[in-house]
Amino acid sequence: QAQLIESGGGLVQAGGSLRLSCAAFDPTFSRWAMGWFRQAQGLDREFVAAVSRDGGVTSYGDFAKGRFTISRDGAKKTVYLQMDNLKPEDTATYYCAATFVGGLSTIAESPGIYEHWGDGTQVTVSS
Repeated sequence: QAQLIESGGGLVQAGGSLRLSCAAFDPTFSRWAMGWFRQAQGLDREFVAAVSRDGGVTSYGDFAKGRFTISRDGAKKTVYLQMDNLKPEDTATYYCAATFVGGLSTIAESPGIYEHWGDGTQVTVSS
């Protein structure tokens, strides 16, 4: 089981920014497509963003477009989620996920595809 450790969550005012990090403690990091999901209390897990193995392809949930940016650093085995212009409705637990893929440009938006998950980091946006 791959180990994914999220960090960077916290309390921020509306309009503020946070950068989430997901550190992967596994030598096969370069073979994974990575994703971020979130789950607010009482709601289903929701796709936030995904990035391909080579970092060249990204995808975002509609609410994240123009405000969030996903990126990865292969040397550090870390995936980032830069979140700007945060809104109270962004309040949720954010989860990092990984899945083995063959193609360098493959991404995945469905949570069911991902094999490995972190424990999550809480993001709270106050109005």
